[in-house]
Amino acid sequence: MSTKVYTETHQLSDPVAERAPLVLGGLDFHDVTEIVAKPVEDKIQPLWVLAFLGALTLLGVYGISVAWLVWEGTGIWGLNNPVDWGWAIVNFVFWVGIGHAGTLISAILFLFRQKWRTGINRAAEAMTLFAVACALSFPTIHVGRIWLLPWVFPIPNQMWVWPNFRSPLLWDVFAVSIYGTVSLLFWYTGLIPDLATMRDRAKGKIARFAYGFFALGWRGSHRHWINYESAYGILAGLSTPLVLSVHTIVSFDFAVSQIPGWHTTIFPPYFVAGAVFSGFAMVLTLMIPTRVIFGLKELITTRHIENMAKIILLTGSMVGYAYAMEFFIAWYSGNPYEQFAFINRMFGPYWWAYATMISCNVITPQFFWIKKFRTDPVIVFVLSIFVNIGMWFERFVITITLSADYLPSSWGYYTPTIWDLGCLIGSFGLFFTLFLLFVKFLPMVAIAEVKAVMPQANPHWDGYHHDDHDDEPGNDEEAA
Repeated sequence: MSTKVYTETHQLSDPVAERAPLVLGGLDFHDVTEIVAKPVEDKIQPLWVLAFLGALTLLGVYGISVAWLVWEGTGIWGLNNPVDWGWAIVNFVFWVGIGHAGTLISAILFLFRQKWRTGINRAAEAMTLFAVACALSFPTIHVGRIWLLPWVFPIPNQMWVWPNFRSPLLWDVFAVSIYGTVSLLFWYTGLIPDLATMRDRAKGKIARFAYGFFALGWRGSHRHWINYESAYGILAGLSTPLVLSVHTIVSFDFAVSQIPGWHTTIFPPYFVAGAVFSGFAMVLTLMIPTRVIFGLKELITTRHIENMAKIILLTGSMVGYAYAMEFFIAWYSGNPYEQFAFINRMFGPYWWAYATMISCNVITPQFFWIKKFRTDPVIVFVLSIFVNIGMWFERFVITITLSADYLPSSWGYYTPTIWDLGCLIGSFGLFFTLFLLFVKFLPMVAIAEVKAVMPQANPHWDGYHHDDHDDEPGNDEEAA
């Protein structure tokens, strides 16, 4: 009996194997390579071209919106006297949050030896980089005079202008830049073995040269693997605290102010939980259709989807708890301004945004208590979209608190313009353009890491099925 046939039949009868294996279909090493390399090596499909043209169109909208912004200034946005932070900051915080899932999946789950991360970590890491690129574009354009942006960096200049190091806006510059740099190095390091695989399979000279150049002479020797694992482990250790620090520092943009509703110590953990919440939702939004379109169902399985749904349930419950604690803290403080800020959020002119936020972020994740919903890709996909919508509205609700400050005479209603909308939609164009280029020209699943969790990677594997979960603590699907 062949290995593939035996594995398939044994998975049906072995109660241990029925705990949702990480690789389905009884695949061997060669099968995994073929499945992952196929989207890269195949001719460009019409569906990909159509999606890419749509993303480029949205990116063009972004370019036009930014060009007009540079020409006319920030007055083209819906900013007014009380609301001097508008959608630019909302979009910045939203995109930074989206980028958290990739680092968490890659670094923290790697350090905890969670094998189920292997099918999704490559795409999640790429998503992190693209989200950070979108996020960095908004602080760049929201200053208005983009050509003066170098002044935010602590470098000598003829004007003797130095940044205020006590400003959390400058902290953002360092935090997000470091996060993006470490994430890029982590992603690229994990790509090296797979780039060498694509180099060896490439048929064209240009592709062979490009993959070979970035593979850095990888030959898969024992020495190469030792250096690779050391570097990967170090970068994972560096990335782990960044998951907590980056959005903590972003929350300081609000928390260090004296604005009612912002000046609270709950913001750092609240923002971090929300970032992981939205990040995993975006991973599901991208990977569920991707696994179908590119034939990756054997590698990105229901177990991956269910585990990510559980994390969304956990972090969504934490976010809901934070919402409740905000009201409790406002009531317990006895501060009338603080109390009004939260009452105004719920019942004021922006009640519709608050209701959308609560519905999407608190109610939607609770459906994942039901196993049938967690394991149905269509339901998970729809719910993940609602989570993304709700998390954008959360940032909107927080930022729009500026509309009602201490003086009722200065209150004003914030109404976005078409240019606000163009920047928001256009940022999705930038994100999807980069993601579509990634799925076409790079292996979207980590070939080497997926092979490492297969039974064949066990040195004692003799051609029969061996359980690859028992010896690893925390690899049971219930531990997710």
